[in-house]
Amino acid sequence: MSSVMRAVVVYLFLLALFRLAGKRSLSQVTTFDLVLTLIISEAVQQALISDDNSMTNAFLLVLTLVGLDILLSFIKQRSQRLSRLLDGTPVVVVEDGRLLRDRMKRERVDEGDILHAAREHQGLASLDEIAYAVVERSGGITVVPKHQDG
Repeated sequence: MSSVMRAVVVYLFLLALFRLAGKRSLSQVTTFDLVLTLIISEAVQQALISDDNSMTNAFLLVLTLVGLDILLSFIKQRSQRLSRLLDGTPVVVVEDGRLLRDRMKRERVDEGDILHAAREHQGLASLDEIAYAVVERSGGITVVPKHQDG
């Protein structure tokens, strides 16, 4: 039973850790992010498995982690508050071509990130062409272009 408790504690710890790290930390994986993830996974493996390397323990841990994930998904569907707490909410970071720097700082987004998304998804080259840019719950950036007359 201690394996199950360790799995629950580690799952909740990682959930909180990645929530604190911010949405953008999960949206685009850099080399640094990959290395950090591998190190975290090794540390977590040691905490989860402890001295029990049996197949039974491995299956129990996987079932516990998947069960927790399903349970939290089920609860989030019924609780807007918990869903916002765990997944966040979309945040507007550009409005009518104007950068909302306080929100950008909170979301850990810079002008380059916004312009990259504008070029990549909408073919836009400047902030003046952007009606809105939104950091989504997933960490991705959605850009809504201004309507061009004529």
